[in-house]
Amino acid sequence: MVVLVTGANGQLGQSLQFIAPNYPKIEFVFCNSSTLDITNLNNVKQIFNHYKPNYCINAAAYTAVDKAESEPDKAHLINVIGAKNVAQVCKEHNTVLLHISTDFVFDGNKKAVTLSAVEVPYSENDIPNPTGVYGQTKLDGEIEIQKTWEKHFIIRTSWVYSQFGNNFMKTMLRLASERDTLSVVNDQIGTPTNAVDLAECLIKIIIFSSLSFGEGRGEAFGIYNFSNEGQCSWYDFAKKIFEINNKNIDLKPIPTSSFPTPAKRPKYSVLDKTKIKSTFGIQIKSWKERLKA
Repeated sequence: MVVLVTGANGQLGQSLQFIAPNYPKIEFVFCNSSTLDITNLNNVKQIFNHYKPNYCINAAAYTAVDKAESEPDKAHLINVIGAKNVAQVCKEHNTVLLHISTDFVFDGNKKAVTLSAVEVPYSENDIPNPTGVYGQTKLDGEIEIQKTWEKHFIIRTSWVYSQFGNNFMKTMLRLASERDTLSVVNDQIGTPTNAVDLAECLIKIIIFSSLSFGEGRGEAFGIYNFSNEGQCSWYDFAKKIFEINNKNIDLKPIPTSSFPTPAKRPKYSVLDKTKIKSTFGIQIKSWKERLKA
């Protein structure tokens, strides 16, 4: 089985490379942006013609949330045109596509229909309503994939971090070594996701799919949510990072209004993982446990 991975230099791409030796029956092909530019349709066709993958994990994306506000064309080119190109070539080769999306497709204002008006996790059936360029381009990419090729799994995830690449955890540890005090927003609620857990989840979906779809059954294709279990604010996340790493720093909680950014963030973007757990038998660990790991 050949699994082609785009965006190999990113967090998820590196996490997939990290776990690849655990799956000797899978031949992984890792392509970074210089090898495989998803915005170049001919380039995508050349790579697919050469490797003839059974599965493609599209981990290539424009993820600079704030920068996207001033670079909408670039974000659109990668997240929409790029996603469409990959889906089109997957269709030509009958390659199953696993595409990574984001909690930013939601506006973060979901409330339970109760008198208390409490937040409830977003399910795959909730209607997206992105508030910025990044979220809009990721949603538009999802739509292009759905229009182009039916054999797809779109995985929405949130707050991804790992030992690889640039992420919130690494930034917090760097700042802790540079200063004595730090302020972090405490009114945006979501769930951190260990990129290695996301990588393992994708491989489990591929294995499930390869065993289940021999007769062409496609009822499991579609959109799924994945993050670790539990929820926290960015302040809680930072606090736990420092606690685990024995960093002494004066950490102060602040409201989002005190830390304005070009792109608006969802105030609440916890994802409901019921569907992915029940469909693929995936067990998900808590964010605190996986952060410690």
